[in-house]
Amino acid sequence: MASLNPNTTVLGVKNAKHLLRRATFVYTKALIDQYSKLTPTQALDLLLVDNPLVLNLPYDPLPTTAPDGFWTESANLATSFPNQYGKGTIVAGWWWYNAINSPTLKFKLSHFLSTRFTVIKNTDVFGSATEFYDYIRLLLFYSYGNYKKLAKKMTLNNSMLCFLSNSSNVKSSPNENYAREFLELFTIGKGVQIATGNYTNYTESDIIQTARLLTGFKRKSDRSIIDSGTGIPKGYNQFSDHNTSSKTFSGAFNNKIIASATDAASMDTELDNYIEMVFNQPATAKNICRKIYTYFVKSNISAEVENDIIVPLAQNLYDNSYEIVPIIRKLLESQHFYDLDDSNTTDETIGGIVKSPLQQLSEICTYLKAAIPDPASNPLNFYNVFWWNFVNNSFFVRSNMILFEPESVAGHAAYYQAPDFDKTWISSSTLIAKYRLGESLLDGVNRISGNSNIATKINISDLLKNTGIVSNPSNSFTLTSELCNALFAQEADSDRINYFMNSFLLQGLSNYYWTESWNNFISTNNSSVVESRLKLLVTKILRAPESQMF
Repeated sequence: MASLNPNTTVLGVKNAKHLLRRATFVYTKALIDQYSKLTPTQALDLLLVDNPLVLNLPYDPLPTTAPDGFWTESANLATSFPNQYGKGTIVAGWWWYNAINSPTLKFKLSHFLSTRFTVIKNTDVFGSATEFYDYIRLLLFYSYGNYKKLAKKMTLNNSMLCFLSNSSNVKSSPNENYAREFLELFTIGKGVQIATGNYTNYTESDIIQTARLLTGFKRKSDRSIIDSGTGIPKGYNQFSDHNTSSKTFSGAFNNKIIASATDAASMDTELDNYIEMVFNQPATAKNICRKIYTYFVKSNISAEVENDIIVPLAQNLYDNSYEIVPIIRKLLESQHFYDLDDSNTTDETIGGIVKSPLQQLSEICTYLKAAIPDPASNPLNFYNVFWWNFVNNSFFVRSNMILFEPESVAGHAAYYQAPDFDKTWISSSTLIAKYRLGESLLDGVNRISGNSNIATKINISDLLKNTGIVSNPSNSFTLTSELCNALFAQEADSDRINYFMNSFLLQGLSNYYWTESWNNFISTNNSSVVESRLKLLVTKILRAPESQMF
């Protein structure tokens, strides 16, 4: 029986690694050592701290002669700045730098919310990079907040109003884009189709009524209207474009009738009534909990998991008025999350998800301490050379996960497309990028495409010498086993460790040869022998199938 009962035991190393990988984008030996001594409850207390941002604002270092700099704070119209797509990518890089420097749930949750309330950062087409920045800020604001409130705030978010065309949804020409996605993707979900136009949880007529209710909500491109609850710019209510008839919903919503607003101010009340109607449906809570489960636990929801995990979790979410934190805490503290509620070793949670390119990049950079340029003191190398040229335009493009730019409004297929879900991260078109990411970071050169400098490097010999991520680097077996066990989700057996050690570190030579080589490096600081072997070893470990899972 799958169980939401809390795991009250000390985490230990294996479970600490699992929790940190699933809950954050920061994965370090120091954190593993710290969390291994805590219970899940104690760990979640730390993970749910709301720390200030490490990097307050995104910065555009171009043009080099007179940088646009902190353009998001400019009084000039956002779209008056050139290279909006590039600036949207800078916002993504700003978010990521904060994510890998904040070992809390806030950034994992904000990314999860981005997979639900999808906006594409291609601001050459959809709005401005500054509005996209406001969208990211909204996700961060509600990461520890209320899903239902976010649903309302997102309706008036300028980036969303532009992306899903609700700014052009007027009474004379209704636009159903946002209405449809609000029901299908953001909240209640379709359910099983039982007839033409009837999806169990709502009908086509409900989409029509929703679109009518959402008429008149407009994008405010100068960002001059500030939401009092969040401090973030929002759109506005244009009553002259609003449909003023009552909206009658189907039997899926108990034939609810929502009276029309009578002026611009009461459009908010009408929207509130609609939001309450949708979130009063048990199916909404269940759909959200299924999405949380597939993101944080695993994609396969069995009948047992549906009954024993999703149903009570959804009831808890409903009873807590859609507050996010209590549900996340309950799930990540549960016996089920740590594989403690069954003896079926073929259905493991730990190591049960294929890493996204974002997860892979974050883990490698944080655990192996990549020397990433500081975006505050060296913005050109961080934003332009590393993030734009290498991460965005090379690694993300070729691994099919441009951050905050999924292929469709439904998001990246890994987060919604049954039955494959996360397995879609691995394909013939993505393998080269995923396999060569580690090699690129170890060489400081783009081995995925072009061999250009990437302004970032993992100095592997110095890392092992100075940081203590391996207890005894002079011992070839200790070195190999500790690296494998850190970079794999599950502990490697001795045969697997010996394979990596003999094939790539020793290469037919004796254990003594490695010990002597390492000790020579320590005494002379000449890394010419050990560096090449370590780079090969770590490259092969990072390419292993076990390293693609978490």
